[in-house]
Amino acid sequence: MKKTVDVIVIGVGSMGAPTCFYLARQGHRVLGLEQFDIPHDQGSHAGQSRIIRKAYFEHADYVPLLERAYQNWNYLEQLTGNQFYFRTGLVYAGKPDSVLNRGVKDSAKQYGIPLDVVQNPVARFPQFRIPEHHEVLFEPEAGLVTPERAILQYVDEATRAGAKIQTKERVVEWTKSGTGLRVKTDRDEYECQSLVITAGPWAGYVMPNLASQLRITRQVIIWVIPKKHADFELGNFPCWLVNDEAHPGMFYGFPILPAGRLGGPVGLKVAYHYPGSTTHPDQVNRSVSEAEEQFLVHAINRYLPHGYATTHVLKTCLYTNTPDENFIIDYVPEFGKQVVIAAGFSGHGFKFASAVGEVLAGMATSNPINLPIGFLGINRLMGG
Repeated sequence: MKKTVDVIVIGVGSMGAPTCFYLARQGHRVLGLEQFDIPHDQGSHAGQSRIIRKAYFEHADYVPLLERAYQNWNYLEQLTGNQFYFRTGLVYAGKPDSVLNRGVKDSAKQYGIPLDVVQNPVARFPQFRIPEHHEVLFEPEAGLVTPERAILQYVDEATRAGAKIQTKERVVEWTKSGTGLRVKTDRDEYECQSLVITAGPWAGYVMPNLASQLRITRQVIIWVIPKKHADFELGNFPCWLVNDEAHPGMFYGFPILPAGRLGGPVGLKVAYHYPGSTTHPDQVNRSVSEAEEQFLVHAINRYLPHGYATTHVLKTCLYTNTPDENFIIDYVPEFGKQVVIAAGFSGHGFKFASAVGEVLAGMATSNPINLPIGFLGINRLMGG
């Protein structure tokens, strides 16, 4: 007899963990399959912190999802008594007509999101050195969420509610089986009525006809010890995002978090938001070159004059990029409403996890949540 459940979730990371949580709390028999440990540092969710913001420059249609995400992070905090969202505020800096600043202002205006135009950046944020011709904006309700802690909490609550979560088990294939679906792993076989694919950088291997639309890139993150530690600690320093003129992407960073309470690494975290070199998720070069380190150090010295004394930790993670940089949340067309795919979140996805998990659980059980996700449909990429 094959093991049978209502829903199988492939990949128990950023989006899979909250999906298992919502399915289990709704009383469904759910099996989560994760090829690594939970959490792990092989994909996209590791690294201590992720920015959360509402004035979304990428696409204003994301704002309703973000409002739901804020509500759901609060729900998780109330349920567990643990804090996952930390309000730090967010400094945006760029030319007034840049993609960043223009998009932030448009989203804020359309949805009534509090946003300050900072008239005297040097006085208000003395840690920064920002070009005089840049416009500085501040979103007070923005901040950060802690990804590994959130994933662990979602998995803990899911298992308490009856979910079966299995680690170190890799999916080999999945196929139609009668009125349901069969999932074969390197350890066993299972049957289900619905399947949710939240495999991150491996989504294109779980669903091969999507692979050509997903570009996996290697990203570098740095944690440094600043010259003036207290100035950059949580409570004294905001998250930030700067549209750099010399490079096509944006530099961004976080306050120093209390590692003993929230997890490491120790230090001031800075990264570069722009797709890096293409890689295979199973063959990532995890060594960081001196040139890659210096690229980030130069940015710190340029924008945070007292932000760098020594490098503490260098890490890599993965982006999963769609051609238009928007997510994919949809049913796989040839399987009716039995298979749900969620992919392409990297670079700006984790903040949505609390809402996306609820959305995916609803889609998998024919109980859809009323949120505008049509613009994230798969057909825009598959020629449909």
